[in-house]
Amino acid sequence: MMASTLSLALFLFQQDTSAATPPPSSSSAIVEMVHNSGPVAFTVLVILLIASIFSWAIMLTKWKSFNRAQTQGQRFIRAFRKSSRLSEIAAVAEQFKPSPLVSVFSEIHDEYQRQNGGRGLPRNPVALERAAQTASSESLTTMESHMTWLATIAAIAPFIGLFGTVWGIIDAFHGLGTEGAATLRAVAPGISEALITTAAGLVVAIPAVIGYNQLTARLREFGSRMDDFGRELLNAIENAAMLTPPSQQQSQAEEQRRRGF
Repeated sequence: MMASTLSLALFLFQQDTSAATPPPSSSSAIVEMVHNSGPVAFTVLVILLIASIFSWAIMLTKWKSFNRAQTQGQRFIRAFRKSSRLSEIAAVAEQFKPSPLVSVFSEIHDEYQRQNGGRGLPRNPVALERAAQTASSESLTTMESHMTWLATIAAIAPFIGLFGTVWGIIDAFHGLGTEGAATLRAVAPGISEALITTAAGLVVAIPAVIGYNQLTARLREFGSRMDDFGRELLNAIENAAMLTPPSQQQSQAEEQRRRGF
C-alpha cells in the first residue's frame, strides 16, 4: 500500500513538472530549424536573405525618390502657372530638379530658343513635340533603373525556395532509406528544411511583387503627367505668341528672313 502511494505521488509530481515546463515558442522553433538545416537549405536561406535585403533597399530608395519627385513636380507646376514668361521659369527650374517635369521643360525651352530665339510662333511645332517625348522617355528610363532586379527577385524567389523544398523532401526519403523504417525521427529534418525554405521564398517574393506593382503604377502616373505638361507647355507657347502685337510679329518674321531662316 505504501509503495503504490509513493508511485502515485511520483507520477503526479512528474505530470506537474512537465505541465509547468513552458512549450517552446514559435520563434525559437524557427531558429532551431534554421540552425539544424543542412548545407543546401542553409545556402538557399542565405541567398533568399540577400535577395530580400536587396529588394527592400530598391523599394525604399525608389519610394523616397518618387515622393521627392512628386513634391517638387507639384511645386514646379504651381510656379509655372503663376509665371507669365518662360524666361522666368527657366531661371528657377533648377530648384525643382528632382522632378522629371523640369527635363521636359528644359528640352522644349531649348528647342524653342534654337528655332526663333524664344519669341513668336515656333517654326517647327513637331520638333517641340519630339523634344518633349525624348525628355519624357529619358526621365522614365532613369526612374526605372534597378526595377528589373525587383521584378527578377519577385519572379525567382519562390523557385529558389522550391529548390530547397525539393532538396528537403529528397533528404527526408534518404532518411527513410537509412533508418529502414517510416519513423518521425527519420523524416523530420528533411521536412523541416522543406517547410522553412518554402516559407522563406514566399516571404521574399510577396513584398517584391507588391512593391514592383506599386512602383510601376507610379511610373505610369509620372509618364502621364509629363505628357500632359508637355502639351500644356506647347499651348502656353502658342498662346503667348498669339498675344504678341502684329507689328512685333512682322518685325520678328522679317528678322528671321534676313537671317536666312
